[in-house]
Amino acid sequence: MQWSPPAVVPAALAAGGLLLAAASVLLDEAGRILVGAAALLLLLLAARDLLVRPRLAAAEDGLEVRTLTGRRVLPWGLLRVRVRTGRRWGTTVRTLELDTAAGPDDDGLLVVLGRWDLGTDPAEVAAALEELGR
Repeated sequence: MQWSPPAVVPAALAAGGLLLAAASVLLDEAGRILVGAAALLLLLLAARDLLVRPRLAAAEDGLEVRTLTGRRVLPWGLLRVRVRTGRRWGTTVRTLELDTAAGPDDDGLLVVLGRWDLGTDPAEVAAALEELGR
Protein backbone atom coordinates (compact mmCIF):
# COMPACT_ATOMS: atom_id res chain seq x y z
CA MET A 1 0.00 0.00 0.00
CA GLN A 2 1.19 3.51 -0.73
CA TRP A 3 -0.11 7.04 -0.45
CA SER A 4 0.75 10.26 -2.28
CA PRO A 5 -1.09 13.19 -3.86
CA PRO A 6 -2.97 12.35 -7.07
CA ALA A 7 -0.83 12.68 -10.21
CA VAL A 8 -3.00 15.52 -11.45
CA VAL A 9 -1.92 17.76 -8.53
CA PRO A 10 1.72 18.31 -9.62
CA ALA A 11 0.57 18.70 -13.23
CA ALA A 12 -1.95 21.37 -12.23
CA LEU A 13 0.63 23.15 -10.07
CA ALA A 14 3.16 23.14 -12.92
CA ALA A 15 0.56 24.39 -15.41
CA GLY A 16 -0.46 27.18 -13.04
CA GLY A 17 3.18 28.12 -12.49
CA LEU A 18 3.85 28.27 -16.22
CA LEU A 19 0.73 30.37 -16.82
CA LEU A 20 1.74 32.81 -14.10
CA ALA A 21 5.28 33.00 -15.49
CA ALA A 22 3.92 33.76 -18.96
CA ALA A 23 1.52 36.38 -17.55
CA SER A 24 4.27 38.08 -15.59
CA VAL A 25 5.90 39.44 -18.76
CA LEU A 26 2.78 41.52 -19.39
CA LEU A 27 2.96 43.29 -16.03
CA ASP A 28 4.88 46.25 -14.67
CA GLU A 29 8.05 45.72 -12.64
CA ALA A 30 6.36 45.27 -9.23
CA GLY A 31 3.73 42.94 -10.68
CA ARG A 32 6.42 40.95 -12.45
CA ILE A 33 8.22 40.37 -9.17
CA LEU A 34 5.08 39.32 -7.27
CA VAL A 35 3.59 37.14 -9.99
CA GLY A 36 7.03 35.71 -10.81
CA ALA A 37 7.50 34.73 -7.16
CA ALA A 38 4.08 33.04 -7.16
CA ALA A 39 4.98 31.19 -10.37
CA LEU A 40 8.27 30.03 -8.85
CA LEU A 41 6.49 28.82 -5.73
CA LEU A 42 3.97 26.78 -7.75
CA LEU A 43 6.75 25.24 -9.83
CA LEU A 44 8.72 24.34 -6.71
CA LEU A 45 5.64 22.72 -5.12
CA ALA A 46 5.06 20.71 -8.31
CA ALA A 47 8.68 19.54 -8.32
CA ARG A 48 8.47 18.57 -4.63
CA ASP A 49 5.29 16.55 -5.20
CA LEU A 50 6.95 14.71 -8.10
CA LEU A 51 10.18 13.99 -6.23
CA VAL A 52 8.60 12.55 -3.08
CA ARG A 53 6.21 10.11 -4.78
CA PRO A 54 5.01 7.92 -3.12
CA ARG A 55 5.03 9.94 0.08
CA LEU A 56 4.25 6.96 2.30
CA ALA A 57 4.57 3.25 1.46
CA ALA A 58 4.09 0.12 3.54
CA ALA A 59 6.98 -2.32 3.21
CA GLU A 60 7.89 -5.63 4.87
CA ASP A 61 10.37 -4.14 7.30
CA GLY A 62 8.48 -0.93 8.08
CA LEU A 63 6.79 2.15 6.77
CA GLU A 64 8.80 4.09 4.18
CA VAL A 65 8.51 7.87 4.25
CA ARG A 66 9.95 9.93 1.39
CA THR A 67 11.10 13.51 1.94
CA LEU A 68 13.25 15.94 0.01
CA THR A 69 16.27 14.77 2.01
CA GLY A 70 15.76 11.09 1.21
CA ARG A 71 13.90 7.99 2.34
CA ARG A 72 13.44 6.83 5.90
CA VAL A 73 12.10 3.46 6.94
CA LEU A 74 10.20 3.53 10.21
CA PRO A 75 10.39 -0.02 11.67
CA TRP A 76 7.02 -1.59 12.49
CA GLY A 77 8.10 -2.53 16.01
CA LEU A 78 8.96 1.05 16.97
CA LEU A 79 6.15 2.78 15.07
CA ARG A 80 3.20 4.51 16.74
CA VAL A 81 0.45 5.84 14.47
CA ARG A 82 -1.97 8.52 15.63
CA VAL A 83 -4.48 10.82 13.99
CA ARG A 84 -4.64 14.28 15.50
CA THR A 85 -7.74 16.41 14.88
CA GLY A 86 -7.83 20.15 15.33
CA ARG A 87 -9.80 23.21 14.30
CA ARG A 88 -8.23 25.86 12.09
CA TRP A 89 -10.04 28.79 10.54
CA GLY A 90 -13.43 27.17 11.06
CA THR A 91 -12.57 23.81 9.53
CA THR A 92 -11.57 20.48 11.00
CA VAL A 93 -8.03 19.48 10.11
CA ARG A 94 -6.63 15.97 10.56
CA THR A 95 -2.98 15.04 10.52
CA LEU A 96 -1.33 11.65 10.62
CA GLU A 97 1.47 11.40 13.18
CA LEU A 98 4.06 8.67 12.72
CA ASP A 99 6.29 8.45 15.76
CA THR A 100 9.16 6.08 16.43
CA ALA A 101 10.28 5.41 19.95
CA ALA A 102 13.79 6.42 20.82
CA GLY A 103 16.26 3.62 20.22
CA PRO A 104 19.79 3.06 21.46
CA ASP A 105 21.34 4.83 18.45
CA ASP A 106 18.89 7.67 17.80
CA ASP A 107 16.36 9.96 19.43
CA GLY A 108 13.38 8.70 17.45
CA LEU A 109 11.53 10.48 14.67
CA LEU A 110 8.21 12.26 14.36
CA VAL A 111 6.65 12.61 10.90
CA VAL A 112 3.45 14.63 10.50
CA LEU A 113 1.54 14.27 7.22
CA GLY A 114 -1.68 15.94 6.13
CA ARG A 115 -4.29 15.31 3.49
CA TRP A 116 -2.19 17.15 0.88
CA ASP A 117 0.76 14.80 1.44
CA LEU A 118 -1.28 11.59 1.50
CA GLY A 119 -3.89 12.30 -1.17
CA THR A 120 -6.62 11.02 1.15
CA ASP A 121 -7.97 11.51 4.65
CA PRO A 122 -5.29 10.74 7.27
CA ALA A 123 -7.86 8.76 9.29
CA GLU A 124 -8.27 6.38 6.33
CA VAL A 125 -4.51 5.87 6.15
CA ALA A 126 -4.34 5.17 9.89
CA ALA A 127 -7.17 2.63 9.56
CA ALA A 128 -5.40 0.94 6.63
CA LEU A 129 -2.17 0.74 8.62
CA GLU A 130 -4.10 -0.75 11.53
CA GLU A 131 -5.66 -3.34 9.20
CA LEU A 132 -2.19 -4.38 8.14
CA GLY A 133 -1.83 -5.60 11.70
CA ARG A 134 1.41 -3.79 12.26
